[in-house]
Amino acid sequence: MHASGRCASVGGRRTGQDDDVRLSAGILLYRFTGPGRLEVLLGHMGGPFWARKDDHAWSIPKGEHDAGEDPRAAAAREFTEELGAPPPPGPHVDLGTVTQSGGKKVTAFAVHGDFDAEHIQSNTFEIEWPRGSGTLRSFPEIDRAAWFDLEAARSKLVKGQLPFLERLRAAVTPPG
Repeated sequence: MHASGRCASVGGRRTGQDDDVRLSAGILLYRFTGPGRLEVLLGHMGGPFWARKDDHAWSIPKGEHDAGEDPRAAAAREFTEELGAPPPPGPHVDLGTVTQSGGKKVTAFAVHGDFDAEHIQSNTFEIEWPRGSGTLRSFPEIDRAAWFDLEAARSKLVKGQLPFLERLRAAVTPPG
């Protein structure tokens, strides 16, 4: 664990938490761009595995946290780390938790606001690449971000996070 009380990251996984349960928290930023037109901000996952993938290769900005850490605080921290700027201020709508196919439990919060998706600055991670080469390379956790309407987001978002889109639609109402 770091002096801050956060878990250290080892091989993309935080240490200091139960080996059976990986916890993650993120923010699903949303905006309305016209009558009934709801858009969400998603990040394309970085690294060589995702480089040539587009459908179901995007995620809400999120990251792992300790069991004792407030998921809302973790979500804000991870948004900032993955996109290079804090989320807009405003109320957080709890979208609940989903369990992804690998067993990770992801808690999401919706926040209304705008964000410049064109100029993100993500933190990086290191992996051996090419695999077996002995060479460590750095890759951004999120290599690009974009706004999508809900229909497009359904084909972009990783399948384990799809329930958040319907929960968002049910939880927010367009202005006026």
